[in-house]
Amino acid sequence: MKAIVFDRFGPPLEVLELRDVPIPEVGPGEALVRMVAASVNPGDLAYLQDLYPKKPTFPQIAGLQGAGVVCAVGPDVALRPGTFVGFYHADTWAEYAVIPAAWLIPVPSSYPVERAAQFMNVVTAWDLVAAAGVGPDQWVALTAGNSNVATMTLQFAKEAGVNVIAIVRRAQPGLDLRALGAADVIEVADGSEDLAARIADLTDGAGLNAVIDCVGGPLAGDLIRTMAFGGNMVIYGGYSPDPIGVHSFDILLRQAVIKTYAYRYFFTSPPATDATLLQHIADVSRAPGFQTPQGTVHPLEDFAAALTASVERPEEGKRFFGIATLEEALATAGSAPVTAG
Repeated sequence: MKAIVFDRFGPPLEVLELRDVPIPEVGPGEALVRMVAASVNPGDLAYLQDLYPKKPTFPQIAGLQGAGVVCAVGPDVALRPGTFVGFYHADTWAEYAVIPAAWLIPVPSSYPVERAAQFMNVVTAWDLVAAAGVGPDQWVALTAGNSNVATMTLQFAKEAGVNVIAIVRRAQPGLDLRALGAADVIEVADGSEDLAARIADLTDGAGLNAVIDCVGGPLAGDLIRTMAFGGNMVIYGGYSPDPIGVHSFDILLRQAVIKTYAYRYFFTSPPATDATLLQHIADVSRAPGFQTPQGTVHPLEDFAAALTASVERPEEGKRFFGIATLEEALATAGSAPVTAG
């Protein structure tokens, strides 16, 4: 099978190679997944450079999110061949992957492939709304508002009746955040916007009840200073290389709560008790009108272009490796040999 592999840490385009490798053997508690699609994410690039808590075993197949169809299972696996799954686990940039069955999240066969291939991001967006602690008619600001996670968070928040302000560097053609539910969109690239005045006007002087931030830097500090008393800031990333510039009193006198969020299944597999919630998240996120910004779909052979575009032009939408069609993957279900490794 074809796979994108690395043998050492370093800049992605220097360490990655497309290779022919054997289809992995499936053992007890595991499933062989025919990959359909895999997303390209900042975490994937950090993983290649030894900047991620998870560590590879060389030679390592790259990629940490994907979706595919179970085509064979080992002993002690309840999932049936033919099940469409999304998952967060290593080895996704390949035609096949062997994944511990506990990490696989079944999704409906009608679920959009590009969403299943980044289901970690869908769950993250859902969780961010809950972590912000906002309710109907309250106000939340989302930074990096054009990103996939932010646009999904926007739509989940709007569904809950929350007023959302999307903060973006620049508005992107073809992505209408107001149509997705944003009460307003504020562009900050040129620095001419009086952010505090704009937010005060939008909230009738009440301020933000929450900020959901993946930028950090001076922008995060400015937003903290627009928060209402007792508001929450949820940090889930840090695109800016600069520290958050706030005085202690900016936080103390607002009784602001600053918390962090990391993907709930980052280190442990989804427990069976979460199955109902995950099904609900899938149902809500496949509703008519729910959107995610999608960039180009690339073959595995085109990994250099996919990674370059993801780094240099992230505003164009999430990049994916299109590995097989869902129909092709379903046709292989049950036909692959099961080998207890």
